This record gives sequence, structure tokens and C-alpha cells, in this order.
Amino acid sequence: MKDINYLEPKGKISLVAPSFGCTTEPYKTRLEIAIKNLEKDGFTVLEGQNIYLAKAKARSNSPKECAKEFNRAYLDDDSSAIISVGGGELMDEILPFIDFENIKKAPHKFFMGFSDNTNLTFTLTTICEAPAIYGPCATSFAYKPYIYSARDSLDLLMGKKTKVEGYPVWERYPSQDDEDPLAVSNFTEKKELKIFPNNNVKIKGRLIGGCLDCLVNLCGTRFDNVRDYIEKYKDDGFIWFLEACDLSPISIQRALFQLGQAGWFKYVRGFIFGRPLCYKKRVFGINHYNAIKAETKSYKVPVIMDADLGHFNPSMPIVTGVIATVEADSDNNFIIQY
Repeated sequence: MKDINYLEPKGKISLVAPSFGCTTEPYKTRLEIAIKNLEKDGFTVLEGQNIYLAKAKARSNSPKECAKEFNRAYLDDDSSAIISVGGGELMDEILPFIDFENIKKAPHKFFMGFSDNTNLTFTLTTICEAPAIYGPCATSFAYKPYIYSARDSLDLLMGKKTKVEGYPVWERYPSQDDEDPLAVSNFTEKKELKIFPNNNVKIKGRLIGGCLDCLVNLCGTRFDNVRDYIEKYKDDGFIWFLEACDLSPISIQRALFQLGQAGWFKYVRGFIFGRPLCYKKRVFGINHYNAIKAETKSYKVPVIMDADLGHFNPSMPIVTGVIATVEADSDNNFIIQY
């Protein structure tokens, strides 16, 4: 893996829109405020040309233009970190135009985003051996003081933190105040980890993963370099972190079956699953717990479910491609130590 270059104090941050552009509320206002907040913190923000665009359906611009913006940010901007402004749906279509060959040769630069941004956080790790951060998009920095995932992700970007802990509460039903883009989050749900086969877990391995919806779409394409990657680092073993957006419980089970049969989990030492958007819903009597257990039990490794990861806020930022120790217990403690 590349040696990590951290975001410097008062350094430069490139903002890009490889998927969704912030053209509608509350995202546009949040992004504008987030930029002001980061600048007040001493950072210089370099705004990509697509961040306020919606020239393509479900994406800020054409695949070529989105890739051009990202390539420029990684290879030409004198920034020391790149943050996506949002998730979306069709980011996979930019991959044929990403300059992976030159990114492989370039000095490391953190890219951060989640959900649809898996298409880059995962491929940068497995193709270019460039650690990324599966973490919040730029709009999360609209809220001051920074708390939970926004605070932790900035500390990880800057190399200020080597340990991230789970959060005490989460938001199942987001505020729907259309008049206030900065409406206070409803952090009312208490964390309840589900761990099997034992209640206390401590595992060490190389972190890899992202949004399951995107990963199953990448599997088997020319951007699937997983087999070569895991063979190279097989002695380290892997901790797969996974979360789901649009997938039903049955779709989660199918996706895990597919990735397993493709050999992705060959050297797995443990799984971390975030709360899916289908949280506790049932289809034909199957919920996400049944689905996960059915497809992971044969690996005989620890499985942590309902971790602070995914599309429910807050979601722990995770550095991809690096070795870490993960601990979880029956008291709902969840720690990632880098």
C-alpha cells in the first residue's frame, strides 16, 4: 500500500462531485455552509467544476466530465485531500475514464466519501493501493461544532487520531424540516450491536469494503482486482466492512452469496455490517440478520452487525486498505484501532 499523506493543518481540500451534485435543498445550502466552515478552520477549499451541477440524470455531469474532475483533483491539484460532495446512483459509469495507471504512480492523497463513492474508495484501494476513507461527504461539515463522524473523519484525514469508537445514539427517522437545511438531527435511537458467534470480539486484519449495492455491481468487471489484491496481502487477513442502501434482506443475502462465490472472502478474519436501510424489515420471513448469518456462518469468523456504519447518521469513518484491530463486546462497545 502507498505511504499515507495526511491533510495538513491549513492545507488544501479538493471538492468533487463524481456522483450527485448539490443543486437542491438541503444539500446546496449545507455545502455552501460546509465550505465556509472549513475555510474558517484554516483550510483552502478548491471547488470542482461539477459540485453545483445536475447536467446528467442521477449524476452531476457526464461520466467523462466527472472522471476529469476527479483525475484533476488527484493528479493536478496541489491539495492534500479530496472529499466528495455527495452520494448518488450511477457513479460506476465514470470508472472507464478514471486514470488508475497514473494514480498508481502518484503520491498518496486521501479521497473520502460513502455510499455511491464506494466505486472510488474501493477501487483506489484494490487497484491503486491508495488508502481512502469510507466516510461522510462534504455536506456533513455544515454543522458546527463538528460531532461524531464529521469530527472523527477530519481527525483521520489529518492523522490526529488512531482510534475511532462507536457512537452512543443514532438517527433512524431524520428531521423532515424543509424550511431548515440545518435542522437538528434526531439522535434518539440507542446502539444495540449484534455479535456472533461470541459476544466479545477482537480481530486484526486489513480493512476493506463499502456499500454492498456498489460492490456487487463491481464484482466480475474489469475494475474487480480483488483476487490479486487479497492474494498479495493474504498473510494480513481481511476485515470486511459492509453496509447496504437499496438492497432488501433477500438482496443482501444474494449479494453476499455472489461475493463469496467470487472468492472475495477467501482470507476473511471477520465481518462488520452496518445498519441497512431495510433495518429489521422482513421479506418472506427473512430479515438482514437471517441473511447475513446464512451467508457468513461457513467462514467461522466473528460477525458484528448493526455497527455505526452506513446510511443512518452518524456513520463511523473507516480507513480502507490499512491494518487495524477491531473490538466489540456485549456492552455495545465498538472500537477500530489503527
